[in-house]
Amino acid sequence: MRRVTLKGLAARKLRLVLTAISIVLGVTFITGTLVLGDTLNRTFDTLVGTVYQHVSFEIRGNAELSGSNNQGPDSTTARRPVPASIGAAVRRLPGVEVAEGSVEGYAQFVSRTGENPLGNSSAGFSFDPYPKLASFRLVKGHAPAGSDQVLMDTATAQKNHFAIGDRVQVLLPHGTRYFTISGLTKFGADNSLPGISIVQFSLPVAQQLFGLVGRYDTINVLTKPGADNVAVERAIKALLPPGVQVVSGQQISNELDNTISSALSFLSTALLIFGVIALIVGAFTIYNTFSITVGQRTRELALLRVVGASRRQVFSSVLQEAAITGLVGSVIGLGLGVAAALGLRALLSAFGISLPSAPLVFEARTPIVALIVGIGVTVLSAIVPARRAVRIPPVAALVAHNEERADVIPRARVIAGVVVALFSALLTILGLTGPRIALVGLGAAVMLIAAAMLIPVIAGPVAHAIGGPLARIFGTPGRIGRRNATRSPRRTAQTSAALMIGLMLVSLIAVLGTSLSASTKQQIDSAIRAGYVVTGSVPTSAPGVVKALPGVTAETLVYQGQIEYDGSVQTLGAVTLPGLDKTVNLSVTSGQQAAALAAGQLLVDTNTARSDHLHIGSVVHVTFAETGPTTMVVGGIFTVNPAVGSFVTGAPFFLAHFHQPLAGGLLISTAPGTQHFERLLTRVLYTDASLDVQSRSQYEASSQKSVETLLDLVYVLLALAVVIALIGIVNTLILSVFERTHEIGLMRAVGMRRPQVKAMIRAEAIIIALFGAVVGIVLGTAFGAALADALRNDSVTTVAVPVVSLIAFFVFAGLLGLYAASWPARRAAKLDVLSAIAAD
Repeated sequence: MRRVTLKGLAARKLRLVLTAISIVLGVTFITGTLVLGDTLNRTFDTLVGTVYQHVSFEIRGNAELSGSNNQGPDSTTARRPVPASIGAAVRRLPGVEVAEGSVEGYAQFVSRTGENPLGNSSAGFSFDPYPKLASFRLVKGHAPAGSDQVLMDTATAQKNHFAIGDRVQVLLPHGTRYFTISGLTKFGADNSLPGISIVQFSLPVAQQLFGLVGRYDTINVLTKPGADNVAVERAIKALLPPGVQVVSGQQISNELDNTISSALSFLSTALLIFGVIALIVGAFTIYNTFSITVGQRTRELALLRVVGASRRQVFSSVLQEAAITGLVGSVIGLGLGVAAALGLRALLSAFGISLPSAPLVFEARTPIVALIVGIGVTVLSAIVPARRAVRIPPVAALVAHNEERADVIPRARVIAGVVVALFSALLTILGLTGPRIALVGLGAAVMLIAAAMLIPVIAGPVAHAIGGPLARIFGTPGRIGRRNATRSPRRTAQTSAALMIGLMLVSLIAVLGTSLSASTKQQIDSAIRAGYVVTGSVPTSAPGVVKALPGVTAETLVYQGQIEYDGSVQTLGAVTLPGLDKTVNLSVTSGQQAAALAAGQLLVDTNTARSDHLHIGSVVHVTFAETGPTTMVVGGIFTVNPAVGSFVTGAPFFLAHFHQPLAGGLLISTAPGTQHFERLLTRVLYTDASLDVQSRSQYEASSQKSVETLLDLVYVLLALAVVIALIGIVNTLILSVFERTHEIGLMRAVGMRRPQVKAMIRAEAIIIALFGAVVGIVLGTAFGAALADALRNDSVTTVAVPVVSLIAFFVFAGLLGLYAASWPARRAAKLDVLSAIAAD
């Protein structure tokens, strides 16, 4: 039987190739994701290990905000500064070779034209002159020697054509200054941190710029060779005042590793989800292919039974064929996975997700996972067709017998499908009443199973209805194509299932994304009354400059910072008070907005008030990273608005608890009829390249653009599932041409021309594709709306259906079917009439 299986595969090379392609694509994506994830993990581990390999200890302030993600404090948590006197005391301890303090804050380079900040994000640091302790090492030039010198990371210098000795503008917390580049730095072995421009000053200059004169953010300690580190650590602890701690360099390295691994695991998991989706779509294609081939090989399998093959041998033969197909596809996919990793890195980079460049890492578990997944999916997809092959009686070798053509849908399957669909509806309803988005997502997944069981029931009538216009367009070939699609509803349903899944996901994302975009606009409209919005690192001097402009009626600075509330880290917003009623609308439902903010009280949204049983006058306990725990009185409750956040207070109270915070926005209202104000506002703020001046409509559009960019990335990743669905349609049509060779020969003999044969195949393909599109778009729209509604208390306030996009998806599906039919149609038209008639 093994030889029979191998010879059968050799005789059906085209079928093997078409079936294996689905596995190739899915395994390629999964392999690429694993390789990219391993590469990034190894790269960052190496960088962090290199940077901290010589640090013996780090002295830092205690983390006041310890509730982030319920994981406790780590190296990225906000901390209090450390008195510089501690560094001097530690340097005098026996066994200490170096104790170097460092500070950090906001600083960002500006392009030569002075118009654009450089880097997706930026950070400013003091330069550590001691190479063994420094995170950034000097590779060219010299350390900054005065108040007007600065170091630039090599990546920023190379990308923007800066050199040592050039003058460069730097954005700082309280304005901009010009510096001379004295040298270039690297982070470990890399030119910089991915996507981040690094600005470094001498320690005294950095302390002055970041408001930390006489204080450090951290102190790095290096012990002497042979020193007793346990004794040194004990001596350091004895010097430290309350609120300051000492940790080992290894702990710092581990904390950074955990933080980076957490971020990378999210990225890898997200990419793996798309790979799994591709394999699920491929599984439908494989199942459909084996179902058709078992039906076409009825006589062959029956003859094997006649000559002595047992049921177990026939079952094993089909599964062996599937395993070999899966093995071939997995091996090819494994090889292509390396290229896929490079492609994924380029794709993420094109969408603004910067990753470090490094040699690819191919871990031992990658091929194991790829082979297990590829072969496993193929074999599992072939089990049902293999069981169907076992049921073929030996008498079928002598008489016409084709179980597939009967296409009877068992009643038990219909009943089970209805039960599963009802269970899906129950999960969705429970998810919406919660709201619990996980239940809605589970309901969507369960509905996919129900759809796979039930769509053969509706395939016939729906395909007949869809084929009506095509029958009029294509004439007789169109009517025959419609009959081909409707006479075997199970096959039509199975063929369209892969495309149904792909378009369901695309439609779901479209509805969810459109709802997010519409909600963003609504939230901004309801929260902002100002006609103009300035975003970026707004200096405190900006309101005074803007107030002097003609037509300005009010201006409000907006701040954001982190607090610990009820065991978790939350964002606290703050606004300046004069003219607030003309720039901001918090939709306060209880309390007095202006009076509460002026008194330093806390405004909370209705969700927080309801869940925590808060009312006007309630006292809440909060913790600030810099000033520690305190209490606030609830002075108002406002309508939920994700654009505002859940907690708001007045700027005077906020500024008393944050050290030199940067305002993140400036809201400006103007008198009616004010002309050309945006141009005037841009002119007075042009010296600060970090500021983006927009009208409210422009601000809404840019906020929606970020959602659309993310959607575009998701669409690109989902395109793989659609490609596999396209292959599934091609595969089915090719097998259908093989199956109907005799029939096509007879039609040619009675006068059907080659163009008419092509039109018949194309009509059938379009009907199959449109049927899958109808079911997929309907399900995707329904569950997209359900997911959006489940997020109504989080980030979605409006459920919107993109009708134009959904129509475009439907048209695209028809064009996809037309394209998928090209090759099968040409093969059918090229069949020799006499040979086709003689075919059995």
